[in-house]
Amino acid sequence: MTLHGHCLIAGKQTPSSGKTFKATSPLDRSRLEPAFHEATGHDVDSALRAADECFDAFRAVPAEKRADFLDTIANEIVALGDTLLQRASAETGLPIERLTGERARTCGQLKAFGALIRDGSWVDARIDTALPDRQPLPRPDVRRML
Repeated sequence: MTLHGHCLIAGKQTPSSGKTFKATSPLDRSRLEPAFHEATGHDVDSALRAADECFDAFRAVPAEKRADFLDTIANEIVALGDTLLQRASAETGLPIERLTGERARTCGQLKAFGALIRDGSWVDARIDTALPDRQPLPRPDVRRML
């Protein structure tokens, strides 16, 4: 894991605003590297626009791929290994053991949501199958998602 201190918007590193700040460790009050570049109002607007533009496309992604996306996030968090835990400890003062549990909980929740998406029960689907012989009128096949 390499921290660079720049904003990432739509997968691209943004140019520096010129203003920076450093995290301070509560453990020893040391300044942590690297310096982080402050996001500008333009950066925030760009990030919001990018998120808005991808929303409909992501919503159209099949459920299995959305579930895979959540699993991938969890796997990538775990792949960061001890480096993530050490940095989080330096920034928060929390012990590695506690952060190890928090990482496991977070990844477990991501995978649980992925499993729920795959299960499909959350959509509360109602399926009214066709009754072509129904009187006085036939009922068409109606599938709706609530």
